[in-house]
Amino acid sequence: MTTNWPDLDAVQSWDAADPLAACRARFALPVGTIYLDGNSLGALPRATAARVADAVTRQWGTDLIASWNKHGWIEAPARLGARIAPLIGASPDEVIVADSTSVNLFKLLAAACAARPDRSTILAEPGNFPTDLYVANGVAKMMPGRSVRTVPAAQIAAAIDQDTAVVLLTHVHYKTGAMLDMAGITAAAHRAGALILWDLSHSAGAVELDLNGCSVDLAIGCGYKYLNGGPGAPAFLFVARALQQTLSSPLSGWMGHAAPFDFGDEYAPAPGVRRFLCGTPPILAMSALESGLDTFDGTTLAQLVAKSRRLGDLLIAGIEARCVRHGFTLVTPRDPLARGSHVSIAHPHAWEICQALIARGVVGDFRAPDVLRLGLTPLYTSFEDVWQAVDRLAAVMDEGAWRDPAFAERAAVT
Repeated sequence: MTTNWPDLDAVQSWDAADPLAACRARFALPVGTIYLDGNSLGALPRATAARVADAVTRQWGTDLIASWNKHGWIEAPARLGARIAPLIGASPDEVIVADSTSVNLFKLLAAACAARPDRSTILAEPGNFPTDLYVANGVAKMMPGRSVRTVPAAQIAAAIDQDTAVVLLTHVHYKTGAMLDMAGITAAAHRAGALILWDLSHSAGAVELDLNGCSVDLAIGCGYKYLNGGPGAPAFLFVARALQQTLSSPLSGWMGHAAPFDFGDEYAPAPGVRRFLCGTPPILAMSALESGLDTFDGTTLAQLVAKSRRLGDLLIAGIEARCVRHGFTLVTPRDPLARGSHVSIAHPHAWEICQALIARGVVGDFRAPDVLRLGLTPLYTSFEDVWQAVDRLAAVMDEGAWRDPAFAERAAVT
């Protein structure tokens, strides 16, 4: 970890030597804004507007229905899944893009429970991202005899027993940024005969992932955070090749059929991961996501991970050097091997501080009840961005700017 707060010249030299520095130009970042959203929405790639416009005006407007074949619309879920696969340590035929994270979670969780009919428990972590727990409880209510049990993350591995059907965990916690031991917990689940399902929403595209190396069974993740697919972008799901022919999707839609254009009355699941498709692919949204995936061209996962860790070290060092005296508490682990690509700090007035920081051009976000979350996207966040963000946060606190009553007003989306 960085122990001394560097001067601006030093961090500018780091940016000059950064192998990912050129990637920043692929994004339409607003002038004067340091975008450290944490990460609820990736920045807009410069190529996205033209990509989506082409899908609308030429592919849809001119080529019409022919575009399903001519422009590869029908293959988009598999094509985009194959592009995500290297970022998560999977094979191309194990990943597919479809639906939302919540819908994909429902599909895989229900399939996993059905594959363990003699076991009744879905094991999860309390305080996980709410939709994961909501969906888990919904699945349990639909399947007689099933229930959700929550155990603190540190106790999960020991809590997996012969009644555990599936373990549901988020790899990087949305609020704290803490990263769980994927290999160790997955191995513990398998020793007990349980399946495991990982949510990669705050991992894919920013931290090291090796699903196949960890023998992961199932995973989901969103397309609108580090993958830069835009608001509400389609999500992805992963099913290990060894499980693809034995699991059944509870949403047996026509795109998951072995022969969708035979239009038969009886459902026959497609071979492989394609059986977890359901409805017609949202082509315009997938066009935007494909543009987001283009921003990773020419990069390696090792480069992304190394920069993410270094950015995090710099941000933590700055907060501790210049801001901690104002009552902040570091929530995120200091150890770069134990955290994701965002840094969270707690303060009783985190909401007001976040708004004051936004007013000074640094966009972070707030997570109830008291967390200011600052995201670090290796493709476009610079070391100077982090340095300037710390400088402005220190000024907000030193000047008491957050006390302005305007910053206390709550918005619908935080």
